[in-house]
Amino acid sequence: MTHLRVSDAARLLGVSTDTVRRHIAAGLLEAGTDDAGHRVVDGVDLARFVREHAHAPDDGAGGSARNRFVGLVTALKVDEVMAQVEVQAGPHRVVSLISAEAVHELDLKVGDVATAVVKATSVMIDTPKGIR
Repeated sequence: MTHLRVSDAARLLGVSTDTVRRHIAAGLLEAGTDDAGHRVVDGVDLARFVREHAHAPDDGAGGSARNRFVGLVTALKVDEVMAQVEVQAGPHRVVSLISAEAVHELDLKVGDVATAVVKATSVMIDTPKGIR
């Protein structure tokens, strides 16, 4: 069973350690202690918490929310035929290669709100070193 220190849970949630401690105090997360006496959160409990509290901004287009990332256009590289569009959607940076014509038709500019729609045929999973 995976147990995460409060600091690791906070980093994964994108919040401060104080926020995780408040979630524990409010009963939103259960905590215990490890062999060294550090407060830890059960990985399964943290996964449940993330699922229950995850939400994405609504872009009004419907469809599967897990495949749509609403964010800000942070960079554009446009040549004659193709363009690279970077969208920062919360903690996620999504990069797309689309036609230059599409960028012009959408009138995309850095700072615009845009939705990155992901359709993947392959997803790879890796585990970070140092978090267990």
